[in-house]
Amino acid sequence: MSRTTATVAASLPDHWEELVTTALLGTDRRTPPGAAPGPRAPSALLDAVAAATVRRRAGLRPARPAERPRPAPEDPRPPLPPAAARRLAVLLADRPGASGGGRRGASPDLMELLPQWLQAANAHGYAAPPHALPALLDAARGRTDLRPAALRFAGPRALWLARLNPDWRFALRAAPGGGPSAPDLRDPQGIRRLWQEGLFAERVTLLTALRSRDAAAARALLEETWATERAEDRLMFLDSLRAGLGPDDEPFLERALADRSRNVRATAAELLSALPASALAARMAVRAAACVAVDRTRDVPTIVVEAPHECDAAMERDGVAAKAPAGRGERSWWLGQLVEATPLGTWPGRLGGRTPEEIVALPVADGWQGELHAAWCRAAVRQRDAAWSCALLGEPSAPEAGGPGAVSLAERARLLATLDAGERAVWVAGFIETHGLSEAFQLLGVCAVPWAPPLGRAVVDALNIARDAGSYPWSFSGVMGLAERCLDPSEASRLDALLAIPDEPEDAAPGAASYWSEAFQRLVTTLRLRGAMLAELAPEEPAP
Repeated sequence: MSRTTATVAASLPDHWEELVTTALLGTDRRTPPGAAPGPRAPSALLDAVAAATVRRRAGLRPARPAERPRPAPEDPRPPLPPAAARRLAVLLADRPGASGGGRRGASPDLMELLPQWLQAANAHGYAAPPHALPALLDAARGRTDLRPAALRFAGPRALWLARLNPDWRFALRAAPGGGPSAPDLRDPQGIRRLWQEGLFAERVTLLTALRSRDAAAARALLEETWATERAEDRLMFLDSLRAGLGPDDEPFLERALADRSRNVRATAAELLSALPASALAARMAVRAAACVAVDRTRDVPTIVVEAPHECDAAMERDGVAAKAPAGRGERSWWLGQLVEATPLGTWPGRLGGRTPEEIVALPVADGWQGELHAAWCRAAVRQRDAAWSCALLGEPSAPEAGGPGAVSLAERARLLATLDAGERAVWVAGFIETHGLSEAFQLLGVCAVPWAPPLGRAVVDALNIARDAGSYPWSFSGVMGLAERCLDPSEASRLDALLAIPDEPEDAAPGAASYWSEAFQRLVTTLRLRGAMLAELAPEEPAP
C-alpha cells in the first residue's frame, strides 16, 4: 500500500455508501470525504475505495459452516444399456431451432422422439444415468408434457438435485413424494397430519395418490373435513373422486347434491350420472323417458320429443342448470341435460326393444334429432358405452354430415376414445379411405401408438395419393408429424418406394415432388431411428 493510500486509510472512516455515491456523481461534482478538491481528487477517491475494500474484506467474520448435503439416494433400478445411454445424450442435446416455417429438411426432430424414448425406458424400468440428470431436468423444465415421464425416469436422485437448484423446484411439485412433507401412504398418522395441516396443493396431491391406492380411505378422509372446506377447494377435492368412481361413492355424492356451491352440485350430479345404478340416474331416466317416445301411428315409426316446460327445484338439485346459455332455447337446454344424465340402458326398453343402432336410425320429429343425438353422444362418452358409441359413430364411409349420431369431428373423436384400440384403428382407417387425411387429424390423435397395421396402411396410402395430386406436403404437415411419431417402425420398408422424385404433372405446384420426396425421406429416417431406439432399450439376452 502506498504512503498516500495509508494516509487516506488512516484518515477516512469506512463510509462505503458515501464513496460509491461520490464515484457515481464524479469528483468534479462531489469531493471525496477527507480530500481536497482539485486534480488529485480522483486519485484520492480511488485510494479511499481501495482502503475501504481491504478493510471490508479483512473485517469479515467467518460464516457458520453450512450443513453438508446428505448423499443422493440410491436408485435400485437397472442401468441403461450403453447404446441407449448414448442415444439419450443425443436426444437431450438437441434443441428446437428457430422456426423457419415451410421446409423442414430431411433430418428427424429429435426432441419429438424424446417422449417415446422416455416411455419405453420407463416400461423397461431403467434408471437414469446420473450425469444425464441435469439435462433431463432442464428438458422437463422447458416442456411440461415431458414432466411425468421424465421425472419418473429420473427417479429419486432428481428430487435430491431439485432441492439444490431453484430452477428445478418444479420437480418437487410434480413428482410423487417430491414435497418435503409428503408422507408414506402406509403411514396413517402422517396422512392425517398432512391432510389437516398441509397446503392446498399438497392436500390435492395426497388425496389423488390415496384415491388410486385406497378409494374408500380417500373418500373417508374427504368426508371428515368436507363441511369446513372452501367451495373452490371442495370442487377440486370432489373432482379427484373420478379415479376409481364406484357405487360406494354414491351416498357421499348424493349428500353433495345439497352443497351451497352450484359448481359442486353440478360436479356431484355429473359423477352420479356416470353410475348407471345410482338413484340420481334413475330419477333422470324417469324425467327423460317422459320426454321421448316412439310414435307408432305414422307410416314409419318416429321418435317424438316433448321437452320439459320448466326446470323445477328437484331438477336443479339433481344438477340441471336452469339458465340456458345465450342463443340456446331453455327447453332444449333442459332436455339435453336430462338425456345425457340418463343411463343408456333405459332407451331400448322405452323405445320398443330396439338396439342402439336401430334407435339411432329412427327419424326424429320436429327438428329434435340434432339435440337428442348430441345428448346421446355425451351420455355414451360419460358412461363409456362402446355399443352406443359405435351406433352413434355409424359407418366411417358415411358422408361427413350424414352420420347417424355424431356429426362433428370433435364428437366422433370423443366417441372413438370409448372403443378399444383395435376398433378405433379400423374405424379411422375406413374414414381416411373415404374422406382422405384433411379431416382426419383430430381422429388420429385418439388412436393408440404405434398405429395398428390397417391404420398405418391407410395413412401411407393417403399421403401417396396426396403426393400424386401435386399439392405441397405442408398442407399435411400435422398428419406427417403424427406419422413420424405414431407409425409402426416396421412401415419404413414400405415407404422406400416413395423416396424417389416422381415426374410432376402439369397442374402440380412447382417443386412439390421434391418437397414430398424430402418429407418421405424424413419420415423413413425417423421411423428407422425409432426402431433403433427401441432395439437399444431392449434388455440383452443372456448368453447361452
